[in-house]
Amino acid sequence: MDASQHIHDKLTAALAPESLRVINFSDAHASHAGSPGTGNSHFRVEIKAKSLKGLPRIRAHQEIYATLKDDMNTYIHALEIVLL
Repeated sequence: MDASQHIHDKLTAALAPESLRVINFSDAHASHAGSPGTGNSHFRVEIKAKSLKGLPRIRAHQEIYATLKDDMNTYIHALEIVLL
């Protein structure tokens, strides 16, 4: 599974972003405690979407977490979100 592409596809379908970048930086955390060492656990999402514009940051993050709920419950260990 290409987890970065999967995350990108889910966020695109749900939020129709104007720009979206998903970065897998799991390798940098492979030796950290709690990391599953799968290569698909730590991600950074940089997103700009009209659907998130004007929302308080916490609410925008909640929208992203809701979209990725199943993934957060399975393989995503850490998700960094940058709202553009």
